[in-house]
Amino acid sequence: MTASPRHILVVAHTGRKDSLQAAVTVCQQLLAADATPVLAPTELTDILAYCPELDGRLAILGDTVQATELELVIILGGDGTILRAAEIVRGCSAPLLGINLGHVGFLAESERDDLGEAVRRALLRDYLVEERMALAVRVKLGDEVIYETWALNEATVEKASRERMLEVVVEVDGRPLSSFGCDGIVMSTPTGSTAYAFSAGGPIVWPSLDALLLVPLSAHALFSRPLVVGPDSSLAVEVLAHYGGAAVLCADGRRVHDLPAGSRVIVRRSPVPVRLARLHSGPFTDRLVNKFNLPVTGWRGPVGRE
Repeated sequence: MTASPRHILVVAHTGRKDSLQAAVTVCQQLLAADATPVLAPTELTDILAYCPELDGRLAILGDTVQATELELVIILGGDGTILRAAEIVRGCSAPLLGINLGHVGFLAESERDDLGEAVRRALLRDYLVEERMALAVRVKLGDEVIYETWALNEATVEKASRERMLEVVVEVDGRPLSSFGCDGIVMSTPTGSTAYAFSAGGPIVWPSLDALLLVPLSAHALFSRPLVVGPDSSLAVEVLAHYGGAAVLCADGRRVHDLPAGSRVIVRRSPVPVRLARLHSGPFTDRLVNKFNLPVTGWRGPVGRE
């Protein structure tokens, strides 16, 4: 009986030489195991220019292989590259396995030094799949829906003009909470709590917790604290029309849409999560300590029964 073909998408930051070399190494390891490396057309061009001997041995996403045929996505880069890969395969079942070639890399599962071992385990299907909450984002102007998108980390409403403050009303579960001037609003998942929301002063939320976060950016208000609400809640931001300030919606730093004055941005939990392949089952606390290099000297651990 002939085994089913194994199609594994390789996504890399091909503008960097180290990432190009890592992509070539992964493709060669996949080919040696009779798996088919799949690349997006633009990345295929870059990789073949760097390593011509791979010509004719790689599949093209959207041409010879469709996203629905993918078994796994191996991503070489930082969190930005992982977010790009999540966009490429949005709605498909293939999980994302990130190998960090960037800086902090919270979404990545392995580091550069573990590249060969990570691919070996991927070929053995020796990983767990973890589902992460995503956001469904809708923009309305009056009764009309003018834009819809999604986000894994966050959706932000930010001022379009540097010299003008943005005036907004924040709403939770269909009820107004507060209005104020600000530079913007970050609406985040727990996964995104270590990204833009963290930089804005929001809380770190363990990814095992289902919740939505709202973090104001440089708000001119007495009450402008970060909020954490339940997973079935809805968050909304209205851009006040009578102040005339236009705004910009940005999803995961990748999908941008202009918001005219009077726009209303509604954020809810998406019914479609993002699937991450996990090689390690350690606690999120350890990930925080490692990624932020937090000092834990002097910790003796639990004594006796807790």
